Amino acid sequence: MNRQNLMRNSLVAVGLLLGTLNVHAASPTLDKIKSTSTVTMGVRESSIPMSYTTGDSRFDGYHVEICRMILADIKDKLGVNTLRINYQPVTSQNRVPLVQNGTVDIECGTTTNNVARAKDVGFANTLYVEEVRIAVKANSGITSISQLAGKKVATTTGTTSVQLLRKHEKANGVNFEEVYGKDHADSFLLLESGRADAFVMDGSILAGNIANSKNPKDYKIVGEVLSTEPIAIMVRKDDPEFKAAVNDAIAKIVKNGNMPKLWNKWFLSPIPPKNIVVGLELSPATKNAWANLNDKPAEDYNKK
Repeated sequence: MNRQNLMRNSLVAVGLLLGTLNVHAASPTLDKIKSTSTVTMGVRESSIPMSYTTGDSRFDGYHVEICRMILADIKDKLGVNTLRINYQPVTSQNRVPLVQNGTVDIECGTTTNNVARAKDVGFANTLYVEEVRIAVKANSGITSISQLAGKKVATTTGTTSVQLLRKHEKANGVNFEEVYGKDHADSFLLLESGRADAFVMDGSILAGNIANSKNPKDYKIVGEVLSTEPIAIMVRKDDPEFKAAVNDAIAKIVKNGNMPKLWNKWFLSPIPPKNIVVGLELSPATKNAWANLNDKPAEDYNKK
């Protein structure tokens, strides 16, 4: 009997040890943060006001600040005294690979959560729901998709905006030429310089670039909403424990009533470095995302 008990206890002990090792191995990201006291945040350089540079290799924005709050919560949970954040600029083309290969631990930019990307990466619960629109010069006379026939339409390499435009029912028979910018600032420059007649992109990015331009009144956002998309913080797909820690922190941020304050700060108030006001009102879709936290992909938002 004693021998059986001993064997049983030994098996239980081994099981507990293996369970501990499995939990420990389940989150390489949390492991790394705890052992090195550092984390790498993927950021954008020109996605005003979501994620952008304010100069001198400094970054800020709505998603960047939220990610700092998330990482502060994780730091406390891990018992890390200080946490150094390394900011890694990413582009539309390389953001997914850099998360996949571990260069970036948490991507805090303007990435749409969709089914295709979810095969390669994980997405945290959505705190911003975007509407894809069209920006044009105010004197262009363009007010709808149908008027883009024969025009040059700019978008940023690695984004899905032009694909969405082509799929829109009102784009049937509308032929336009695609021109690409390497980032959002470059795409807006194509519109600003007259090398493009329209710029198709997330409404917040269009509004941010217009507000940051020399003469904001020279531009306007027009046309039909091409798509409604959840913009979410991106993490590695093979690290569910880290994603859970991120979502726990997001739930705290929402519960503490911080989201309306963050919205007012980044979308309705002067922001650095030029004290521009983006002027984008809180949408019902984003407000609903705060009230019902989830990681649903864009396809769920656009079901007809």
